[in-house]
Amino acid sequence: MRKGETTVVARAEARRKSERNASAASAAGWPDRLHAVLREVGINQVAYVPDSGHARLIELVIADRQMRAIPLTTEEEGVALAIGACLGGGRSVLLTQSSGVGNCINMLGSVVECRVPLLMLVTMRGEWGEFNPWQLPMAQATESVLTAMGAIVHRADSPDDIVPTISAAARLAFNTSRIVAVLISQRVIGAKEFKK
Repeated sequence: MRKGETTVVARAEARRKSERNASAASAAGWPDRLHAVLREVGINQVAYVPDSGHARLIELVIADRQMRAIPLTTEEEGVALAIGACLGGGRSVLLTQSSGVGNCINMLGSVVECRVPLLMLVTMRGEWGEFNPWQLPMAQATESVLTAMGAIVHRADSPDDIVPTISAAARLAFNTSRIVAVLISQRVIGAKEFKK
């Protein structure tokens, strides 16, 4: 390589590194911004099955005295919790992984029939860089299954999409008493790796 070509390559690599760092910084801050949005729209109950994609948001909710973090043994309990929250004058959100959506299907029928607002924040698995083949079937079916059950589905494919998409989804769910799910891309949360 000649000197001029080396400089061009070095500048291109520096630009890519800077873009990766900016993207990582943006990705790192979305749970904090999202927590503020959830408070703003009046969420007071946050149901979740522990998930690394939602880990920072869960930490913030646990530390927040105005919100109640409710760990679940299975995702469909979060659907029942949304019904109870609505009947009691509260607002809840269900944090789940795409694989957990399959556990909710039967319960979603109750939400549709009763016109209960349900906001679902779904971290996707089985997409970008997935190592676990068991995650693929539900990942491929998540959006269509939710739609078939009457949910309005939005996607957040970059860290910058998350806060405005979820803010709009929350307002839609609570203003119209509908199921609204936001699928958060695996590109945003990062691909999990198999560790021995």
